[in-house]
Amino acid sequence: MNDLTWKEFEKVEMRVGTVLDVQDFPEARNPSYKLTIDFGDEIGVKKSSTQITSLYKKEELLGRQIIAVINFPKKQIANSISECLVLGAVNDDEVTLLQPNKKTKNGIRIL
Repeated sequence: MNDLTWKEFEKVEMRVGTVLDVQDFPEARNPSYKLTIDFGDEIGVKKSSTQITSLYKKEELLGRQIIAVINFPKKQIANSISECLVLGAVNDDEVTLLQPNKKTKNGIRIL
């Protein structure tokens, strides 16, 4: 494993956002949802594709706060553009979302 410097880590923009919309994403190679996420006034709304269908139903994701990296380049996934990377703990095909344990302001930076 390579060590990461603090300066390198500071470049990663992990932010809190709230899920505004969840759609099925049948065009994706693996079972996925398309999320629309509000990161607050400064950052705005971003879209992401997430492989979290094994542990989460669409209804339980609406209004949920999540943590995502917002400064990766956009990535095309099937017929959609993912603008951020939603973070989760990965165990085979199960992904458990990382999220604040208390309601917080959208856009708050994670360090």
